[in-house]
Amino acid sequence: MTRAPGALARVATVVVMGLACREEGVVAQQRVPGGSAARGERALVAYGCGSCHVIPGVAAASGRVGPPLTDFADRTFVAGKLRNEPTALTTWIQDPQIVSPGTAMPDLGVTNADARDMAAYLYTLVSRRLGPPHPIPERAIPGH
Repeated sequence: MTRAPGALARVATVVVMGLACREEGVVAQQRVPGGSAARGERALVAYGCGSCHVIPGVAAASGRVGPPLTDFADRTFVAGKLRNEPTALTTWIQDPQIVSPGTAMPDLGVTNADARDMAAYLYTLVSRRLGPPHPIPERAIPGH
């Protein structure tokens, strides 16, 4: 089999460029120092986060007010403003009104420890596939 000179290099370049342009540029399952995903799941329930968000794996978390948190670890930004990394995420969870005044996300008085745990849980929500995030579950769309 004969290959054109540089063909392999061109293919490799296209693959690397395609991966670099994916929205899921954030490394999935980031580590949150001092955070526990198991405690985070309980904290998401205790603070009532599922009243506003769809959160996979959290009982009765099927709210329609805020965005679904499906595939959260694959996202590039938090609240459309902050890079999706542990420190920024815990800041958003604790002080959403400071980060984005007037946002619909309320200040729930989340402690630093609980914010770290909640972030640790959210970073377990990965798509494990290439391409765009999973679609929103039909039950979370009004009229379905």
